[in-house]
Amino acid sequence: MPGSTPLWAQTEKIQVSRVAYVFPGQGSQKVGMGQELYAASKEARNVFDEADAVLGFPLSKLCFEGPQEELSQTINAQPAILATSIALLRAAENRQEIETSYGPPIFIAGHSLGEYTSLVAAGVLTFSKALHLARERGRLMQRAGEDSPGGMAAIIGLEQHVVEGICTTSGTEIANINSPEQTVISGSTDSLNTAMDIAEEKGAKRVIPLAVSGAFHSRLMEPAAEAMSHSVQELEFLNASIPIIANTTARPITEASETRAELLDQLCQCVQWRKSVEYMIESGIDTFVEVGPGQVLSGLIKRIDSRVKVITL
Repeated sequence: MPGSTPLWAQTEKIQVSRVAYVFPGQGSQKVGMGQELYAASKEARNVFDEADAVLGFPLSKLCFEGPQEELSQTINAQPAILATSIALLRAAENRQEIETSYGPPIFIAGHSLGEYTSLVAAGVLTFSKALHLARERGRLMQRAGEDSPGGMAAIIGLEQHVVEGICTTSGTEIANINSPEQTVISGSTDSLNTAMDIAEEKGAKRVIPLAVSGAFHSRLMEPAAEAMSHSVQELEFLNASIPIIANTTARPITEASETRAELLDQLCQCVQWRKSVEYMIESGIDTFVEVGPGQVLSGLIKRIDSRVKVITL
């Protein structure tokens, strides 16, 4: 029809944003998370009630009432964050606020444990299966930390090549590359203390020990990865309905075999969060929606590229 707008141009006007959903990992937990949502949303209640039934204990009460020390134990924090994130997602999906305003996600990504939430969001695993797996992951990581005591520390204000040198000297490893200014290192207790001292001598703005039960994303987690492989192999993984940006490669994966391998690889390898966000932005993403407790990922994304829009549920 003369003078009509081509379909491609109409679509371009409607799709004003290209969206990615991101899901937080351990460290985002806090007492009270999900409690108001439980009261306000039937979909959220269904998620928490299912979590309690699947795990055989009141995870929801631990999320809502604590105590914080028990909630923060790795074996509890991981399924608790997964459940809260999925409850938020289901409530938002029911209200259709995100997709109505911004459209469906082009990519999804999770930081460390958040990859398990990604698998549920992309239809790779059911919520119940992912919850069991997250609980087992937390148990094995906590046990590995008890068998080989270690920890993690965030180094603020040093370039990556400087942190790499510190790791070589101290025997630690880079666990997370979170933003241009923040790198997290991991290692045994002695090596971590040495690395923190060196980082301060090198002029780091801040060196922050993290409240975790072990040297996550390092070779000290190899026993956990080996034991975890049995649980992963027992489950049926489906292909992802939405590309997941993998922690270890910062590239999209969709095949069931890829997601299964990624869950094991990321236990001992570095979380490439900065590269993951940069890849999504280079691929056209201009809006990130953080789905889960806290705003950790939102802050990191703005430090990676202040031009993008970040929304926190």
